[in-house]
Amino acid sequence: MAHFAALVGLGSYLPPRRVTNEELASTFDTSDEWITTRTGIRARHWASSGVATSDLAVEAGHRALKSANLPMEPGAVDAVVLATTTPDHPCPATAPQVAARLGLGTVAAYDIAAVCSGFLYALATASAQITAGQAERVLVIGAETYSTILNPADRTTSVIFGDGAGAVVLAAVPDADRPGVIINVDLGSDGSQQDLITIPGGGSRERATPGEPDPQDRYFTMQGKKVFAEAVTRMGDSASALLGRVGWPVDSVGHLVGHQANIRILKALAQRLGLPGERVVVNIDRVGNTSAASIPVALAEAAAAGTLTTGSRVLLTAFGGGLTWGSAALTWPELNPA
Repeated sequence: MAHFAALVGLGSYLPPRRVTNEELASTFDTSDEWITTRTGIRARHWASSGVATSDLAVEAGHRALKSANLPMEPGAVDAVVLATTTPDHPCPATAPQVAARLGLGTVAAYDIAAVCSGFLYALATASAQITAGQAERVLVIGAETYSTILNPADRTTSVIFGDGAGAVVLAAVPDADRPGVIINVDLGSDGSQQDLITIPGGGSRERATPGEPDPQDRYFTMQGKKVFAEAVTRMGDSASALLGRVGWPVDSVGHLVGHQANIRILKALAQRLGLPGERVVVNIDRVGNTSAASIPVALAEAAAAGTLTTGSRVLLTAFGGGLTWGSAALTWPELNPA
């Protein structure tokens, strides 16, 4: 019997500490007006000392399981896929710890590293496991603590990124037309431009290079202007290709949920696709850029606000380091609150 992967649970979590632009202005040579004008961000959440990515992932995962009416016990899901750029450790992966802390037993659990596109890569991987008959239910999480990799002397990155986690549960269903089914995905990459978004140090390249490492290489870096142009182009091309593949006219899309990188990128993307601004889900003003957590956090907030309605066509798209990008299409399901 054919299997299709449908979204049946959704949850998110933001750490309690809310960092406003005014607070950052007391540390950096910046202002609320400067940050808001260039990014659309007014506040973001940062994890407190001692809080790691797994802690946020466990909270979001628990809420997604609750939304899906699944217990935190062995057999609830068959796999856990965690998208993150900020794992608890270089080794081992963070997902097995998250699975264990959620009480899910000895299920398959692994990390996906595709930076801000990570959630869509994880969604595609989990969906493929289900359609191949290898899993009945998969917990997919995007979780980040970007505050731990930001250069405290770099205002250009420190004002953009926030911490958070979002999660969904995918389940096998027999009907391809059921709301929530992941209809199709589009993924891509361009490793020739890896230097546009990177953390230069900390990996085998640094360890294999003679000499003392530069302490600055431990921090996240981004070439903003080039990233802006690439993000709009890559997400626009990916989304357009996917819409053609699934046979959706642009004007039939109820909501675009793009990676919350920058309000100007979201506006330029909507214009490129020909979508009116009111159909674009935006929460970057409140949470900043949460990288792999961006899309599921935005979905959870939009669902809770009643913005996403059952049966509405939803287009997801993201762009991140690698370079990587991707899009996914689904009709919105009826979900229980987390």
